[in-house]
Amino acid sequence: MSLAGSRLVESSLDPARASRTDVVLAGEPWLGRIGRGQTIRIVDLEGNQAVDTLFFAADDPRDRYSAVDTIRAQGNLYLTTGSRLLSTEGTVLLTIVADTCGRHDTIGGACSAESNTVRYGHHTKSMHNCRDSFLLAAARSRVRLSKQDLTANINFFMNVPVTPNGALTFADGISAAGKYVELRAEADVLCLISNCPQLNNPCNAYNPTPIRVLLWDGGP
Repeated sequence: MSLAGSRLVESSLDPARASRTDVVLAGEPWLGRIGRGQTIRIVDLEGNQAVDTLFFAADDPRDRYSAVDTIRAQGNLYLTTGSRLLSTEGTVLLTIVADTCGRHDTIGGACSAESNTVRYGHHTKSMHNCRDSFLLAAARSRVRLSKQDLTANINFFMNVPVTPNGALTFADGISAAGKYVELRAEADVLCLISNCPQLNNPCNAYNPTPIRVLLWDGGP
């Protein structure tokens, strides 16, 4: 299975023509509906920020992004331009159409109180984490999502190399200020983001920072 093959492609979409623009502070969630044919861009404003993201079919959240099916279909652990994000039912939810970072993690998972404790010590249990951010976004909305809906997620901009013996390593990020990833919705989807507050590994240089989310209704 290849761990290389990133494809850096810039977008032709004009931010001034975006139908929606939101800044998401470090540690905050974002939940939005993306209609088929719309495009979403996630911008790493200051560099090396990890953006934990889940996608669901809008009409049936039980049909959700599947890391296993996506990895198997593309033969690559990492996402980049051209990657198609598959659901548990085999639906293509979104396609990455532009990417100026080149590597996005599919297997590192989202931080939680439990995983923080195991990885970094009991003193980190009370720290804010992505799983709680996901649940907070769901609670603020009318979307019925619960703990059982929080499956394997994408970590946009996060660098999680795999060693020759199959172990994961959380390494320094390879993104930079202004890098972005852009996805076209191939179906009506819900996008659930936790802008990671992690302070205990080097993925964001121990400094969580804001991101920007933009949506376009059509082409350039």
